[in-house]
Amino acid sequence: MGALTDFKTFIAQGNVVQLAVAFVIGMAFTAVVMAVVTGLVLPLISIPGNVNFATWTIAIGHGIFLVGSVLIALLTFLVVALVVFFGVVRPVAHLAERQAAKAAQVAATTRPCPECLSTIPIAAKRCSFCTSPVL
Repeated sequence: MGALTDFKTFIAQGNVVQLAVAFVIGMAFTAVVMAVVTGLVLPLISIPGNVNFATWTIAIGHGIFLVGSVLIALLTFLVVALVVFFGVVRPVAHLAERQAAKAAQVAATTRPCPECLSTIPIAAKRCSFCTSPVL
């Protein structure tokens, strides 16, 4: 009975629920990107060459290579990677830079003790760790 309770506690944690929601949204997003690539991008690419990528195959001997399927997967990966990079990675990096700049602007409230190098308040007259007087 204890294992079931532990499992319920584990599942109820925010991290697991958030990960599950992110996974489901990611799967739905991948389906949308796949539809855009196969429904819009590949027909635009195939206009000059008159090639249907969904059925494009190369037969060598008894082997049939699904070149179109590989191309569709590569283009889908490229589109997803571009969206993730420009929609998530760059904005998060920009936000992290802004947070770091803001943290650097905050005035220091502590300083190191010249004797023991412990962190003490700026207004301290004596180190609370080594009890030496500080200027």
